[in-house]
Amino acid sequence: MTLHSNIIGEGKPFVILHGFLGMSDNWKTLGNQFSELGFEVHLVDQRNHGRSFHSDEFSYELLAEDLKNYCEANNLEDIVLLGHSMGGKTAMLFSALYPELVSKLLVADISPRFYPVHHDAILNGLSQLDFSEIKSRGQADKVLSEYVSDFGTRQFLLKNLYWVEKGQLGLRINLEVLKNEVAEVGESLPAHATFDKDTLFLRGDRSEYIGLDDENIIKRHFPNSEIVTIANAGHWLHAENPKDFFEAVERFVK
Repeated sequence: MTLHSNIIGEGKPFVILHGFLGMSDNWKTLGNQFSELGFEVHLVDQRNHGRSFHSDEFSYELLAEDLKNYCEANNLEDIVLLGHSMGGKTAMLFSALYPELVSKLLVADISPRFYPVHHDAILNGLSQLDFSEIKSRGQADKVLSEYVSDFGTRQFLLKNLYWVEKGQLGLRINLEVLKNEVAEVGESLPAHATFDKDTLFLRGDRSEYIGLDDENIIKRHFPNSEIVTIANAGHWLHAENPKDFFEAVERFVK
C-alpha cells in the first residue's frame, strides 16, 4: 500500500512529513512556497494519518519503510527531506537507513532522544467525540475544549474532521491504533543510527523539545548538522512563524 500525497511544482524532489495527529494539508501553504524555489514538493500523509491507509502496526521502522516504498513508487532519489516532530523522527531514521536517497535533511523541533508520552489529554478529548451526536465542527470544538484549552491546538486537531457521508462526520486519523501505540511516538533514534550529510535542525524559541542538552546527542547522530532557532514560535514553529521558518529553510536548501 502506498502513501497518499499531494505533489506540487516540478524540479528536485522535496518530501515533507507532518507530525503526530497532523496531515499533509498542514504544509500546503509552505509547500507552495517551496515549489516556487524550483522543487517538486511531495506533501505526504504517513500511515494512520490523513488520507493514507490505516494499519494496526505502527512504529518508526514501518514509517521509514513506507517512505522507502513511496520513493520507489515515485522514482524519487537525491531528495531533500523535511519532517516535523513525529515526521522528524521518521525523517531521521529514514536518512540513517537510506542515506543514498537523501541529499539534505531538515528536522523541525524534535531531537533524536526519547520523549515520554505527553498526548494524553488530546487523545482523551478526541476519544470523547461521539459522531452520532456531533453534527458540526463547532460542537466538536466544544467537546474538545474540555480537554484541550489551547484554541490553536484544537484547530489543528479539528483539521482531521471530515464528512464520511452527508450528515455524518468522522476523523481521518486511526485514533484507536494511535492511542494504543502512542508510546512509539516518543521512541529514540537507535543508538547506532547516523547520517553525515548536511542536516538542519529548526527549533522554536518557546518550545522545550530541543534543549541545550540535546545539542550533543544531535551532533552524535548528525555530525554535519546545525541548529537554528526560530523566534516567537513554539512546537508548531512552521505555523507560528512561517516567514522566518521559510527563510531558514530557503537558506539551507539553496
